[in-house]
Amino acid sequence: MFYGEYEHALDRKGRLIIPARFRQPLKDHQIATLFLTRGLDGCLFLFPESEWRMTEARFKQIPFTKSEGRKFNRLLFSGAAEVSVDGLGRILVPRPLKEFAQIQQDVVIVGVSNRIEIWAKEKWQAFYEASRPSFEDIAERVMLE
Repeated sequence: MFYGEYEHALDRKGRLIIPARFRQPLKDHQIATLFLTRGLDGCLFLFPESEWRMTEARFKQIPFTKSEGRKFNRLLFSGAAEVSVDGLGRILVPRPLKEFAQIQQDVVIVGVSNRIEIWAKEKWQAFYEASRPSFEDIAERVMLE
């Protein structure tokens, strides 16, 4: 549903314009509610509600008796915010999430199929440059034959 990468900037009120190519699938699938939370590798994850509910169900199955499971769920769910796209195509990024992702103003919005990732521009560039040379090696390790 979400593909590509786009550069945008937060406005002075902390709002972020969702790229038009991402807003159209939301509109087509009548998705009004999104969930924004701490992601991995220092980015933020933005899920449509249906994807969030599936993710939530998977993570709720992690036994709370396992320390690592408790930590992960606390960090993921305590940072979650329900957001909606306003009439101008923007979402509000809460301050704690901006701080977590070290977002000042410039961001890269990345479509990763069922979710959107929001990165501080500098962090995305560093991640991309560090990861790009090993793309083929990573593909060999993670792809099923």
